[in-house]
Amino acid sequence: MEQQTLFSNPQDTPLAARLRPQSLDEVVGQQHLIGPGKVLRRLIESDHISSMIFWGPPGVGKTTLARVIANHTKATFIDFSAVTSGIKEIRAVMQQAEDNRRFGERTIVFVDEIHRFNKAQQDAFLPFVEKGSIILIGATTENPSFEVNGALLSRCKVFVLQSLSTDDLVTLLRRALTDPRGFGNQRVHIEPDMLEAIAAFANGDARAALSTLEMVVLNGETEGDNVTVTRQTLEQCTSRKSLLYDKNGEEHYNLISALHKSMRNSDPDAAVYWLARMLEAGEDPLYIARRVTRFASEDVGLADPRALEICIAAYQACHFIGMPECTVHLTEAVVYLSLAPKSNALYLAYLRARKDALSQLAEPVPLALRNAPTKLMEELDYGKGYQYAHDTAEKLTNMQCLPDSLRDASYYRPTTQGVEGKFKDRLERIKAWKARHSEKSDKSDSE
Repeated sequence: MEQQTLFSNPQDTPLAARLRPQSLDEVVGQQHLIGPGKVLRRLIESDHISSMIFWGPPGVGKTTLARVIANHTKATFIDFSAVTSGIKEIRAVMQQAEDNRRFGERTIVFVDEIHRFNKAQQDAFLPFVEKGSIILIGATTENPSFEVNGALLSRCKVFVLQSLSTDDLVTLLRRALTDPRGFGNQRVHIEPDMLEAIAAFANGDARAALSTLEMVVLNGETEGDNVTVTRQTLEQCTSRKSLLYDKNGEEHYNLISALHKSMRNSDPDAAVYWLARMLEAGEDPLYIARRVTRFASEDVGLADPRALEICIAAYQACHFIGMPECTVHLTEAVVYLSLAPKSNALYLAYLRARKDALSQLAEPVPLALRNAPTKLMEELDYGKGYQYAHDTAEKLTNMQCLPDSLRDASYYRPTTQGVEGKFKDRLERIKAWKARHSEKSDKSDSE
């Protein structure tokens, strides 16, 4: 435990750390887990903790709940950081836990940011969790389904922590102004709507809310013991909203999914909003341009063939000039796609063809479609029966291009949306022509 010195000052500790709850009653939010009668509250109060993972965004109380458990439990509590620890440190902790077990003592190991451990490091915990040497509590901002080994995850109960509501954060900020651990020994004057503005700015993150409050109070106008926070100070301290985003994590996929589905639902306002969320959080514009280009063929396709051209042009513009100027090019592409007629016929065509291709990989190419660059190939009838469409008036032939087993397969089924309606009409005429000429060919063969 760190000792206090003559020169240490508790007020030098960040406000969020000073106000960290010591009991369940001090915890703000997460009532679905720690409200009266809820499962996590019962486990903590009865000191019957089992291995668990706390999953949630930053600043919602994952580490706080671990500290509360440390205050309530009779077990040895070991705090462990995935950022600064490796296999050597894990083994030392596991040996300590084994020694405790021999003396009949339980050991709870709290691993903050467990997603930062690689597979080998996570595997080092597994045998000790299995035989009960330790009770593991992990905290992560990443989806544990992706970031925690399946074997380890199966032995842990996952508790999902939610972002704090604006009301939760306002409650926390008011406590900070009255609690002696916070600014309770000062007279801080701040309007209620300014507290709500700080709470909204924090975006569900208690740590961010308290840090912002601390900043505005420290920069407030001081007169004796009185501190007045002005709107000008608040605006200066919250000039840019910090967006929750991890370009390699789940939120990355959540936002691109929101963009796709908004465009698919022909909602340009929502699409532009999600685009702005990604770009302002630091997403690579070329990544968005690539995903938008995919959308142009998957969800618009031949209903508006220009969609793909516009998306390719937007990608090139992003490549040429970069951020922040290329935001307008991506906005043009996103709005165009949102308003374009929709068709997933090309996407479905490939899925249907893929299914047959995978199930019939050995299906030979018809002889008529094979080239015959050598004499041997000619003798083997390569190219026999090939019909050159340009030699006909209609630029069509009745030549069969699919293998016999797939002769009547239909993969591309155009919709009537936008320009694709014209493609649908043409395809129907082509198929009708081929059907007629195939019948004539069959009759002549039989005669």
